[in-house]
Amino acid sequence: MVKVLEAENLCKTYVINKYQNNVLRNVSFSIEEGEMVAIMGPSGSGKSTLLYSVSGMDRPTAGKCMFMGREISKMNERELADLRLNEMGFIFQQMYMLKNLTVQDNILLPALESRKNKATRKEKLEYSRELMRKLEIIGIARNDINEVSGGQLQRACICRSMINHPKMIFADEPTGALNRTSSDEVMDQLAKLNREGTTIMMVTHDAKVACKCSRVLYIVDGNIKGEFNLGTYINKADLEKRERTLSNWLMELGW
Repeated sequence: MVKVLEAENLCKTYVINKYQNNVLRNVSFSIEEGEMVAIMGPSGSGKSTLLYSVSGMDRPTAGKCMFMGREISKMNERELADLRLNEMGFIFQQMYMLKNLTVQDNILLPALESRKNKATRKEKLEYSRELMRKLEIIGIARNDINEVSGGQLQRACICRSMINHPKMIFADEPTGALNRTSSDEVMDQLAKLNREGTTIMMVTHDAKVACKCSRVLYIVDGNIKGEFNLGTYINKADLEKRERTLSNWLMELGW
């Protein structure tokens, strides 16, 4: 399998009031094409810092990060911005969307901003609508973002993350602001995209969310303390067993 992402001895240190805070300590791991990997751990363990460091949103203090064979830790700001726009997709707990645009226009915007996406405007528009149909939100395409539910808005964020055909999606607590029903709907859509071949790295504190991933990395104090392989999530019949198995493993690690 092709390695989409590879981190080697990543470190991230912040200096606050002359004191060093070592958030990441020699973290090494890789993610292969088609995987859906969850990053779990206690609050303050370095989960989000790790995601930001390997996706080009922040720079590690030391170590190396490779994305599709290129060392992103050595890219300049323009190269990183180009990489994030064209080859990565992002989903956050807070659903950052422009209030003066409709749901559809928010989804379409990254495609219109991309110089590498050579499709015509009409083709980009049709692909945005194709994504909305796939995630079952085509009915809200013309709505303002304050006219839809949180679950619908997060599915729109997934569509936006996919608009430029990314090699990988990075998700930071994508269900953290949702109720359980909306959380399940969003995770089912992400799991479906993963089964169709999309590579995903996700930070979550929720075992019900993580059990739909194929692999879980557990991080404590900036170090990866354990790794658990769940295999690809196929259907809801296996969900209870997957969650129970994952929860038992997390408890053994002190969760």
